[in-house]
Amino acid sequence: MTPNTIHLVDDDPAVRAAIAFLLSTEGYVVHTYESGRAFLSAAGDTPGGCLVTDLRMPEMDGIDLLRAMRQSGIAMPVIVITGHGDVPLAVAAMKAGATDFIEKPFDDKTLFGAIEGAIARAANREPIPAGTEIARRRLADLSPREQDVLAGILDGMTNVAIAAGLDISPRTVEIYRANLMSKMQAGNLPELLRMTIPLRALLPALPRRPGGKRA
Repeated sequence: MTPNTIHLVDDDPAVRAAIAFLLSTEGYVVHTYESGRAFLSAAGDTPGGCLVTDLRMPEMDGIDLLRAMRQSGIAMPVIVITGHGDVPLAVAAMKAGATDFIEKPFDDKTLFGAIEGAIARAANREPIPAGTEIARRRLADLSPREQDVLAGILDGMTNVAIAAGLDISPRTVEIYRANLMSKMQAGNLPELLRMTIPLRALLPALPRRPGGKRA
């Protein structure tokens, strides 16, 4: 199975057909599955390639699929597709082994870029700075409040939940978030997560509480 093989898992037949057609026009060989279980059943006969899977699916969601793959020893780069507002779930997916995630609606360029990046990283053609000394130095350059916000992101918390935990406004969280992205030199959220998930233990615990004043 060559690297240009894509395994596509989505419970929506129309979405499966549309994405499969799009990928095939770029020369990818596409295998489609209506569920995570269907993919797992066929995985032994279709090794290699890259998996693109929806995150929210009945019976077995994308995170359950990632865990099942890890337990079964199925190793391939995985890109999860998330809906708007599912970033906490996407964080959980990356902790479970996803290589990248993209949010709906996405354009062709975003999907192709995610796939090419995932395949390159799997082939060790694109170094990952996760847990390296460079990432640690960048982390040390964050202010205490920026580290707090990063801790919340890594714990899968929304901006509103982080704001409540820190007793500041969601808008202030957005400002800290933009600053820490710049300091970490992360081009997007998946890149930030790949760098910092292994470093979570270096960050403070963030309180969770329902309320909080607006700064």
